[in-house]
Amino acid sequence: MNPPKASLDQIFESHIRSLAVTHQPGTLRAYRSAAHRFLRYLHHAFPQLRRLVQLRRDPHLLGWFRCLCEQDPPLCNQTRRQHLIHIRRLLQDLAAHGHPVQPGLIRSEDLPPRDRWLPKPLPLEDDQRLQQELRRTDNLLSNLLLLTRFTGIRIGECIRLPLDCLRQVGPDQWALHVPLGKLHTERLVPVDAEVRGIMQRILALRPLARPELLARSEGFLLPHGGPWGAYHRLFETLADAATRAGCSAPVTPHRLRHTYASEMLRLGVGLPALMQLLGHNDIAMTMRYLQVTQQDLQREFHRARQNAPHCLPPLSLPEHARAAGLPAIQQALAAARHLLEMHRRCLTDEKARRQFQLLDRRLRAVADQLAHITTPEK
Repeated sequence: MNPPKASLDQIFESHIRSLAVTHQPGTLRAYRSAAHRFLRYLHHAFPQLRRLVQLRRDPHLLGWFRCLCEQDPPLCNQTRRQHLIHIRRLLQDLAAHGHPVQPGLIRSEDLPPRDRWLPKPLPLEDDQRLQQELRRTDNLLSNLLLLTRFTGIRIGECIRLPLDCLRQVGPDQWALHVPLGKLHTERLVPVDAEVRGIMQRILALRPLARPELLARSEGFLLPHGGPWGAYHRLFETLADAATRAGCSAPVTPHRLRHTYASEMLRLGVGLPALMQLLGHNDIAMTMRYLQVTQQDLQREFHRARQNAPHCLPPLSLPEHARAAGLPAIQQALAAARHLLEMHRRCLTDEKARRQFQLLDRRLRAVADQLAHITTPEK
């Protein structure tokens, strides 16, 4: 007697559990949420569908896409996009493991466009008032929020910081060690004396936490009973401090990260270094955190105008190139091509740039013919 075949719910759940080896718990929750929403729709709209081999793009997937668009309250583009990406990944994995899944059930053109959010750094006045209020409160959570503000770490990274996260990396040089996190990367964020003082205050306040929290969080900087509870405590502490400080808009932990990124940009930190400070894998992600104001543009423009104009360096020919002969001609051609290219890069007129490019091609053809002449045939 053959064993009963697994249901769709069992197949999806079994594969999601297998992803626990390489994915964070939050990622697994996102996969489960998308799978639950997808399977709940199938059970309601197509109760006769019991096997993956029966799954079709039309009507099953296209019907689910329409259902996501008709939710009340409506789902944002990012949420719908993530649901589709997660289900597409699960279906592709199941097909790779031998399940009869038709290809192309979810295509790239099905994904909603990405939401384009503006950077949300705090206004200068709000940032200063909030810092003053957090310092006045001076408890464990307020100091941890100050730590996130002055290092730009994610709130989840703050919750997972180890006790020995402050590292000395050189003579009078210190950095905050941020362990593996959201993007499976770790990094060392440089800190100054002010941040080191905040760390000392956190270590002094930590033993005052409840004994049961200390027992459950041995080795972590923040004593907590669980990541979600710690997140809500930090979130509420920040919201209360922002209200008392009279901030002009609600403040979330992630806005502290945006504020840090914009501040570092204005202090002169370049984009590649800022990408490393924030723990990003893509420079485009870093750009979403930065607010470039008109004052920033004016400062960068006038700073660039103060630099000396770039002059073409003179290209001197070797002594042997001044004599007649094929080596001298080849050397002169190489020098001419170099000067043409350097001058072409300084031009702003596109038509002139193309003309110089055509001249370079002609010189290259001459150089190729000379090389053929000087290379004896075997």
